Amino acid sequence: MNGILFDSFQHNSWATKVLLKVCSELNEEQLVTTVVGSYGNIIATFNHIILSDARYLHHLSGNAPDWLLNRDLSNDFAVLEARADEAANNWQQFFTQPVDGEQLTILVSGDYEIHAGALIAQALHHSNIHREQICAILTSLGIEPPDIQPWAYAHETGRGRNLPSEQ
Repeated sequence: MNGILFDSFQHNSWATKVLLKVCSELNEEQLVTTVVGSYGNIIATFNHIILSDARYLHHLSGNAPDWLLNRDLSNDFAVLEARADEAANNWQQFFTQPVDGEQLTILVSGDYEIHAGALIAQALHHSNIHREQICAILTSLGIEPPDIQPWAYAHETGRGRNLPSEQ
């Protein structure tokens, strides 16, 4: 993967999966809860995050899974997790080759041109914003959201650690 982007995209995938796991334990009433300022309910927001993640890569690579092309939505957490995994693997595969951040990309709609580096930044920003909206919904339900910050990712995955204190 292109150096510095490794942890950024690994964190992106990890955070979505951690939140999916927590939300998979919610009941139907909780899953349709929304709060002011959010994209929608929890299921709609997960579908939006995962479809968008795959769509951003489609803009850059031209490749897309069938579920993206068909705009298939799912209420099944196992399906959502499998799609999140597929999108993460596709990003990893994309980054095995050099990426020119200055390359201009025309979005599939054909009405907008953007530098690849800016589109990659948007992909990461977009997922973070919507995961935080799901965390706000959890908080409104009285549920402590999981820590999905990069610090928690680094600690849990061995990409960061506490140093022994000097005595």
